Amino acid sequence: MTVTDFPASATRLELPPLKLGPITVPTPVVLAPMAGITNTAFRRLCREYGGGLYVSEMVTSRALVERTPESLRIIAHDDDEKVRSVQLYGVDPATVGKAVRMLVEEDRADHIDLNFGCPVAKVTRKGGGAALPWKTDLFTGIVQTAVREAAKGNIPLTIKMRKGIDDDHLTYLEAGRIARDSGVAAVALHGRTASQFYSGKADWSAIARLREALPDVPVLGNGDIWSAEDAVRMVRETGVDGVVIGRGCQGRPWLFGDLMAAFEGSERRFKPGLAEVSDSVYRHAQLLIDTFGDEDKALRDIRKHMAWYFKGYVVGGDLRAKLSTVPTLDVLRSLLDQLDRDAPYPGSDAEGPRGRAGTPKRTALPEGWLNDRGLSPVQQAGIGAAELDVSGG
Repeated sequence: MTVTDFPASATRLELPPLKLGPITVPTPVVLAPMAGITNTAFRRLCREYGGGLYVSEMVTSRALVERTPESLRIIAHDDDEKVRSVQLYGVDPATVGKAVRMLVEEDRADHIDLNFGCPVAKVTRKGGGAALPWKTDLFTGIVQTAVREAAKGNIPLTIKMRKGIDDDHLTYLEAGRIARDSGVAAVALHGRTASQFYSGKADWSAIARLREALPDVPVLGNGDIWSAEDAVRMVRETGVDGVVIGRGCQGRPWLFGDLMAAFEGSERRFKPGLAEVSDSVYRHAQLLIDTFGDEDKALRDIRKHMAWYFKGYVVGGDLRAKLSTVPTLDVLRSLLDQLDRDAPYPGSDAEGPRGRAGTPKRTALPEGWLNDRGLSPVQQAGIGAAELDVSGG
């Protein structure tokens, strides 16, 4: 992997290790859980470049309690993952509590995160994800129950959330205080509302306000971190204790090497040429086969990564099309062999935003959700059904 030394004038920063209960994360960087992305294969690739806390894909509490095969796959970790981090989604305190208890009693996790940030319609429509903190009694019940169960195993529990449902229904400051008072180990904030999805710019000023409001618990910032320099800038502008990386590392597992260097005060950065990217893609596919135990499933999974890996690189349209439908590992090898392995790093064309941002839209919510900050009897009765409806991992 090509490594470039930036001039002495480049931005640099040193930040203390992130403390989460008994866990110390030397590099204060967290890989955000991303469905279909942050499986054991991708986490391994990222870990090999730099330090941090690497969170598994989100798993629904109900699916975990039911022990569905997919949910058990999601929470699996490699033997050498020092901190086994699991993110849970749920809308029912009792079910979330059972899922946390299972993780603790069966020694399946060292860190647990709760998802209150997902903006996807099938989640918010049931009152989950970014919609849930609006109901303060439900939010409080889930967090308190999860913290209590996690504490039985001395496992730190954190939450990840958004600013709120939309600009007229912001929840992050109140939710942050509730979480702090409930005993969470840290609070992470994505500086967007659910209605923004991933469009527009992340509001780092909201992250700074949360940091100021919660001086006695670690606060992590998320949103629009595409480079180590972005991470440094966020820390300086907001005062956060660490950063959470989502879409910025898609097709760029080496970003964690850049982040570790930046937080150690080094100006070294990875600048992979096409040969190095090609090798990473092939290894990623091999690791996916290990993850799924199924070559066909693994190759179907690697297809979505192709556009991210080769963003900005000179790859012909016909070859790109074939890579996006690659059927086997042998075919992948033959396609990658057609690339110009002498092609250098293309610079800024390979950097910046990646993935679909979506467009601002009204968040799908249960009927009457915004009428009151508490659960109505009808909404309370629907919570159990909502858990069942998203079961399956």
